[in-house]
Amino acid sequence: MKKLTLLMAMVAAFAVNTQAQTFNLGIKAGVNLAKIDADYAKTENRLGYQLGAWARVGVASFYIQPEAYIGTKDNRFLSFQNNGNEVTAVGTAKFTTLDVPVLFGTSIGSKNLNFRLMAGPAITLLLNDRSTFSSAYDELKDFKSYKKQAFSIQAGAGVDILKFSVDLRYVAGLSNLSNSDMYKQKSNVFQLSLGYKIL
Repeated sequence: MKKLTLLMAMVAAFAVNTQAQTFNLGIKAGVNLAKIDADYAKTENRLGYQLGAWARVGVASFYIQPEAYIGTKDNRFLSFQNNGNEVTAVGTAKFTTLDVPVLFGTSIGSKNLNFRLMAGPAITLLLNDRSTFSSAYDELKDFKSYKKQAFSIQAGAGVDILKFSVDLRYVAGLSNLSNSDMYKQKSNVFQLSLGYKIL
């Protein structure tokens, strides 16, 4: 009898937990404002885009949101340091990437209107490198050699209105993008996206 009671309690708990879970699937599109922070060069932001999909699994006010999206991240180099001298030279890093973040968040509000906070790790895979640099950058050995993957941390806030969602995030690069340890390059990105719930 005790075993049957325990089994029934476990089934009831599972049923309650299942009913409390939510699942959403959606698409998203938006803009990236990207910049490479380099300790040896002056850089400036460039606009890019992002397009992808996301899923959200929630229990009560907490949720996990894995995503996958393709985007562009551009950066403009204005000058660099060489033997203590500043060399004015233009270069543009143009990357097409696949980003896969896994975000952990919390939400406040109702089904048709709620506010969210989220943060989590992400991996970025380099799909295409269309960078162009002035010949002056040839003085820097292995300067134009970039890694095929990098890691970052994403954090931000969002709002859901009916089937639409708007997210604003900051992406802080953790990895050195350069294959050379001589040059420290870390990506920093602000993202603004509009999402639509399919499920």
